[in-house]
Amino acid sequence: MSLISKTYQERHLQSGGGLFGKVRVPGDKSISHRALLFGAIAEGTTTIEGLLPAEDPISTASCLRKMGVSISQIKRNQNIEIEGVGLDGFKEPKEILDCGNSGTTMRLILGLLAGRSGRHFVLTGDESLRRRPMQRVGQPLKLMGAKVNGRSNGNFAPLAVCGQKLRGAVIGTPVASAQIKSAILLAALTAEGSTTVIEPAHSRDHSERMLKAFGANLEVGGEMGRHINVQPGYKLQGQKVIVPGDISSAAFWIIGASIVPGSDLTIENVGLNPTRTGILEVLQQMEASFEIINTREVAGEPVGNIHITHEPSLKPFTLDEEIMPRLIDEVPILTVAACLIDGVSSITGASELRVKETDRLAVMTRQLKAMGAHIEEHSDGLTIYGGKPLQGALLDSETDHRVAMSLAIASLVAKSNSKMIRSDAAAVSYPDFWEDLENLRN
Repeated sequence: MSLISKTYQERHLQSGGGLFGKVRVPGDKSISHRALLFGAIAEGTTTIEGLLPAEDPISTASCLRKMGVSISQIKRNQNIEIEGVGLDGFKEPKEILDCGNSGTTMRLILGLLAGRSGRHFVLTGDESLRRRPMQRVGQPLKLMGAKVNGRSNGNFAPLAVCGQKLRGAVIGTPVASAQIKSAILLAALTAEGSTTVIEPAHSRDHSERMLKAFGANLEVGGEMGRHINVQPGYKLQGQKVIVPGDISSAAFWIIGASIVPGSDLTIENVGLNPTRTGILEVLQQMEASFEIINTREVAGEPVGNIHITHEPSLKPFTLDEEIMPRLIDEVPILTVAACLIDGVSSITGASELRVKETDRLAVMTRQLKAMGAHIEEHSDGLTIYGGKPLQGALLDSETDHRVAMSLAIASLVAKSNSKMIRSDAAAVSYPDFWEDLENLRN
């Protein structure tokens, strides 16, 4: 008897058919969030081209509007304009700030609000977000003098922030997390004295690149750029931001074209920031057939097209904690690839996936086992025994956007058709995913 509720609408997923042609993925989600946040605290107008018009950035914009920031309506294929209020211009909101399902929204806004002296803020989110740990941000902010309270000693939302005058500090983060780092850097902009963040490994650096472009006094140093220093006292100025395509969204097509017979696909305008391109390193391990073409730089971020074709003899791969910060969001779709590759693939150092929108290690194991995959789940990763054909099944995204899209690709290579419930979760980061999937199938 199925444990999945039949009250959810089922999406029918037909197996077979290659992926062919060209596609442009939505704007990078990480850059979209930061463009909104930095534009809000800058002086003057910020114009954003290519912002991701999905649920998570919309949650960020909604929170900022409640604090007095003017942001034009977010629509597809339209530039967004922000009238910044400056570093200390946020108004105390009359209502709770709802971050929806977006951990990035909540964690980065915590950093922004911690230093707004004399003002009080309350943040919450949906059921999933209220289960995600926030003390990993709240604790380092407290070292700077912040007051952040919430359930379980400040670990879970709803969270209350009582703005304080912050002091600069040297803070070592427990994990390589761009969200933790960015929250501290945002708090540092209005602290008294300099702040240095030291990471155990180099996480994605969109905040550092963009803050410097907006005028912050920020320096990156240390081994592999793991030391980031901010000197306060510098105003940010509005900018024009061009958001490249999100490589984490491109990953579904990259892996799809690699594993689905008959595929020949070009993904255009993909961001190639070196802190995000771990998936390309894994493709080399797999001996996939791909090339990067038309490389260029757009608004400080490297961009290019990825051309990829089906490779019938892919090799198993190994992921560890060293590469994990550069591909944490791509692990679900890489797990699908591992199921199709003869041999044993190993993923370790991925415990961070247990505190995403879902416990992605558990969810991907559960869903792919329903398709007949042989996977062993560990505390910080997975062992996948590949080469066994996948079977069609009744699948469930379990409300996670990356799970939904990963299972959609898995369904293409299954031996029979599948059904999926809660497939609408894909809209969190890729509103047109299902339409693009139909357009690319041949």
